This record gives sequence, structure tokens and C-alpha cells, in this order.
Amino acid sequence: MYAILDIETTGGQFNEEGITEIAIYRYNGHEVTDQFISLINPEKPIQPFVIKLTGINNAMLRSAPKFYEIAKRIIEITDGCIIVAHNAQFDYRVLRTEFERLGYNYERESLCTVELSQKLLPEQKSHSLGKLARALGIPVSDRHRATGDALATVQLFKLLLAKDVEKQIMKSLVKSANPKPLASKLFDLLEGIPPVLGLYYIYKENGDLVYLGRSSNIKKRLNQHFTGTSRKAKRLQRDAYTVNYEETGSELIALLKECQEVKINRPVYNRVQKNTVHQFALYAKKDENGYITLNIGKSDGRKKEILSFPGMTEAKSALFKITEKYKLCQKLTGLDPDAKKSCFPYTLGNCNGACIQKEPAEDYNNRVTEFINNNSFNHQSMIIIDKGRTIEERSAVLIENGVYKGYAFFNLNYQVNKPEILKNILIPMEHNRDVKNIIQSYIRKKRALKIIRL
Repeated sequence: MYAILDIETTGGQFNEEGITEIAIYRYNGHEVTDQFISLINPEKPIQPFVIKLTGINNAMLRSAPKFYEIAKRIIEITDGCIIVAHNAQFDYRVLRTEFERLGYNYERESLCTVELSQKLLPEQKSHSLGKLARALGIPVSDRHRATGDALATVQLFKLLLAKDVEKQIMKSLVKSANPKPLASKLFDLLEGIPPVLGLYYIYKENGDLVYLGRSSNIKKRLNQHFTGTSRKAKRLQRDAYTVNYEETGSELIALLKECQEVKINRPVYNRVQKNTVHQFALYAKKDENGYITLNIGKSDGRKKEILSFPGMTEAKSALFKITEKYKLCQKLTGLDPDAKKSCFPYTLGNCNGACIQKEPAEDYNNRVTEFINNNSFNHQSMIIIDKGRTIEERSAVLIENGVYKGYAFFNLNYQVNKPEILKNILIPMEHNRDVKNIIQSYIRKKRALKIIRL
């Protein structure tokens, strides 16, 4: 007998989530024999991103029952059952945590349909519930709501049961009702690790760095490594002897440090980053009428590029935004779907007719040049001011003539607006094409708090 369930939570720190909705279907291997569905008042606010994802908001839950009011029903409907869920480790953990808060030891065997689908459907590119459902023709309504996801899991589980003819995989994937606690060694390693943004380092007993990672919540990420069941997680659990971390506060600095330190240290469990040369780039040249044209082409180190992109889709998307912001003619930016027709029906940003020489080349070129000066990385000098490690602190990244020089942290009372001042506290770093792409992408997404052009 199985209890196939899905829960929605408030989000938040590890083991501090509250359940907002639960759906349980008691399944005998052939049909659903009982069900329980309910919203739950978690007695804590829901994270904004969860509200956007699920549509469940705080107002909806004010009159909903609290967990202790429906706990008995959950115990009854799951009695004698194996808990089945898509990512059962999460759902079962959250459910056990809620019961622990009531002083009740809730124990069931559990089975994860993610792991089961990986074994039985290895040909699938993704094993997320949504993508599996689409690939297998399983209808899903109310995605990211407990009822919709639980019903989809019922159909997926039914299909997987039929695939597992000898039931050998099923038996091997059923988890014990009393999961082994984290080894005391790993618990000790997590002691003192804060939930901050930055890098973390896992070392073997002989001092070798075996893994370097980046996370917006280092403690949570390490906890995932030390409780995970993947081959990589088990290797990290076996080899971890010492854990260290470095808080950066800034996502940009974390990205830049990770890029450089993985290349230098080459930890055994990291995939050494290859040169992630962006395949496409934006180039500028003048046409026969003296107008600067913007075109996307294959990256060519011999040409002076303005921006680079990992793919054509991203390149075209960026170029559309450029035409809109700078009121550039789509014919002269290579975006006009039919160059034989007038550009006016196809242009964004109220084009002034440069493609038919209605707008003087000088005026049009000034707008293009403004864009190039604001976006080209090759010869630009700038200071990118971003978040620091504390409220009173900011970070700074220095680029001189298109070359990344390094980063620094400074107090808000310390004015850093000139390279000479910044260099006194700068931590030097190496420049390469990868860091250039990281910085370009970061600027394009406008995550930085402030950019000082030099």
C-alpha cells in the first residue's frame, strides 16, 4: 500500500519551512482507495517567490486548519503505507519535522519517483515532474499545487510500477523508516558555517582540496551535499575532513573567484571549467552610406567585438532591446525580416529613417556610438560597485581598458570612485575570456548596484 503525496511549503531556511498545502492519495497499486486534501495555516509568512510559484498567499491560509488539527488524519491515511513523492527526501523530511514539533515520532518507509524514474526511464532528458509528465503524456492541472502535482505523481508511479516487472529496483529504492542521521563527523563540519553567499571549500584529511562550490546559502548547500544520495554526494561525504568558506556578499565576486580558483586548484570533484568562449558576438562597421551597422556573427578573435553571447537566441534578444532603447533602425542592425520593404513597420523605438537616409548619418551614428561606449568591454574602464558582506560594506570590481584587475571590499564611509584609491585595497586577480564573459553577463542583467565609468 502506498501513500502518494505532495506538499507545498512557505519556503525559507532548511528545516524551518511550514506546510501550506497537502494532498495524499492512498493507492493499492491499482486504484486510489482514499484521499486527503487540505490547505494548512503554517503560522508563518510565505516567501514571495513561493507565492508567485504556487498562487497560495497568506490571506488564503488565515482560516485554514493548523497542522496539529489535521495531523491525526495524516497518520490514519498513511498508516501501513510507503510514502511516495517526487523528491521524497524533501516531502518526507518536512512532514517528519512538522510531527517532531508536536512531539510525535512519525516514521514511514519512503520511495522517490525521481530516483525510480532515473532507473526505469534513463532515456528521458529530464526527470522533473513537469517535463516527465509532458514527455509521457500525463495530464497535469494546477501545477505547483499539491493536488495537481500529487495526481500527476499517481499517474507517473502507476507507469513506473508497470515498468518494474521484477520489482528489484523498487525494493532497492525503498528507504528505511529510520534514516541514518548525518555522521557526527559531518555534523561537526557544519558547525559554525553560516547561511551566507560565497564560496565553500571541502578538503580531504591530507589537505587536498577535493571540491570548491558557490552558493547563495553556503550552510544549506553543504547540508545538501552531506545528506544527498547521488554518487558525487556520497564521495564528498566519504572524503570530507575539513570545510572552509569565504563570504563574498556579491554574486559577481563569487562567480569571478570560483572561475579562477577552480582553474588554479583543479579540485578532483569539480568539472574543470573549459574556456567558455561565447560563440556569437556583436560587431559594428560602416555601410556604403556611412551609417554604422550592428550585426551578429560568429566570434572571431581578430575582430573587435562589442558584446559576446553563448547563443544566437540570447544575441538576438539583446539586439532587440538595444534597438528599442537607442531607437536604432532594424535594417541597420540586421533585424528587419524583409529588407526589401520599408523599415518603419518593423522597427522598435520610433526609428528616424536612417536606413533610407532620412536621418543624417552623423545623428544616427552618435546614437550607435553611445551604445558602443556604454556596452563594449574591450577598452572600457569602470568600477562596479555591488553588495558587500555586511550592511555597512560594499564591494568593488575594477576594470581598466577592458582588463579585469581585481576586487576589494570597503566601508560605506570610504569613497571609492577613482582607480588610484581603489588600488590601495585591491585584491589582484587574473583576466581571461571567461571572466570577461561573466562580467559582461552580470552588467547586462543589471544586478550591480552602481557602475562608475572612468
